[in-house]
Formats: sequence, C-alpha cells, structure tokens
Amino acid sequence: MLIREFERALNPWEMLKEVEREFDRLHREFDNLFSHFGEVREAVYPKTNLYSDTDRAVVIAELPGINPDELDITVHENTLTIKGERKAEELKEGHRYHLKERYEGSFQRNIRLPFRANLDGVKASYKNGLLKIEVPRAEEDKPKKIAIEKA
Repeated sequence: MLIREFERALNPWEMLKEVEREFDRLHREFDNLFSHFGEVREAVYPKTNLYSDTDRAVVIAELPGINPDELDITVHENTLTIKGERKAEELKEGHRYHLKERYEGSFQRNIRLPFRANLDGVKASYKNGLLKIEVPRAEEDKPKKIAIEKA
C-alpha cells in the first residue's frame, strides 16, 4: 500500500490533479473568506423602490429565493427595517464557480420613510421574489387644512 502511494505521488498526472484540487479548495476558501466584504457587500441589498402618496408609502424589495417566513420586518417612527439571510448554495462535488455575483449571507436594509408610520396598518406580502410593504401614514403626521377666520 505504501509503495502504491509512493508511485502515485511520483506520477506527474496525479500530481497535476492534486494541484488542481488544491487550487479549487483554495478558491472556495478565498470566496468564503471574502464573500462578506468588498464590492458585493457594499452594494445595496436588497434593491428597493419606495414611492408614496399623501396617505401611504409603498416599499418593493427584490428578494428572489428568500423564504419570506425567515424575514424580519420592523417599523419604528419613520424607519422601515428589513432583515434576513440569503443561504449559500452548496455546490456538488467537482463543481466550482467561475462567476459569483449573487449576494449570500445576512443582510439588513434600513429605509427612511417620508413620514411617520401608522404601525397598526402596515401590511407585507411576497410574490414572485418581490416583497411589498405598504405603510400607512400616521394620522398625526398627515397635513391638516387650517381654516381661516374672517375678521
């Protein structure tokens, strides 16, 4: 058995295969080490739109592949927070990435709303990878028309 290991170690093709396996392993380790830093981490995630009228604000966030049951959505005064995690995709043995742009890991997005929220009326729904959050405006924050007294 020891002789066979020694012969395999001297085989240049086996040595090249071993070097390739080691490079693949180092590549995976490098990806794992830096997956939470750099440009991917600094990119705003999730991509979000916010629009409003006088009565409500609507936030739409792109979250494909996320289980909506694992999202944490909170509103405090005029700040909406979306927290969650995109789980890493496990590659099969022998597979390796050549391009990896999708964000993986924990995320938190704080969105400043254009007004204070009525916390009792906030609604969230998830469809086709889009999270939609409707936030009604607090009554005390709505503009009030002031009557002018005639003198």
